[in-house]
Amino acid sequence: MRPTVLILSSACVFAVPAILQGCRDTTAAAPTTRPATTQGDKPVRTEKATFAAGCFWGVQAGFDEMPGVVKTTVGYTGGHTERATYKQVCSDTTGHAEAVELEFDPARVSYEKLLDYFFRMHDPTTPNRQGPDIGSQYRSAIFFHSPEQEKAAIAFRDRLAKSGKLPRPIVTEIVAAGPFWPAEEYHQKYFQKTGRGACHVKP
Repeated sequence: MRPTVLILSSACVFAVPAILQGCRDTTAAAPTTRPATTQGDKPVRTEKATFAAGCFWGVQAGFDEMPGVVKTTVGYTGGHTERATYKQVCSDTTGHAEAVELEFDPARVSYEKLLDYFFRMHDPTTPNRQGPDIGSQYRSAIFFHSPEQEKAAIAFRDRLAKSGKLPRPIVTEIVAAGPFWPAEEYHQKYFQKTGRGACHVKP
């Protein structure tokens, strides 16, 4: 088990891996509703949510542990390059953010709960940066899939901004979801495959 260091701020207590590395080493319109899996004999109707919060490895690992999230995929979105590759996105010229697309069961977890987890798992006040990772691909962003998601995201962001819990203004983008290009297979479930510790805060 990796040792952790607690960092206290006016906003919350962060548990950060004592050895912060790994995130850049790659050697190794209406709600979207669809049947995703089953519970007994009953199909589960899911919706989509897409978030960018820095290194997508850690974001995926965090959401994978959340009850009600039935599927996660890391990839690239928000930019202009079709079928972008990791190498292209790392050049910071595609306009894409590293992001995670979720399928979640709204009967088990609300979009509001996903927003809460998203804002607590990263620093939404640093433009184009999370920790040691710098570039527009590491920006904080919410890609909404419906007017209801847009409204909920704006309301949550505004409440948090007015709460006084954060030391700086929130820079999280809230924009409509566009094409999502899944990342290369070796990026999917990266921490599960490699056994490396997560590089994000665990709320």
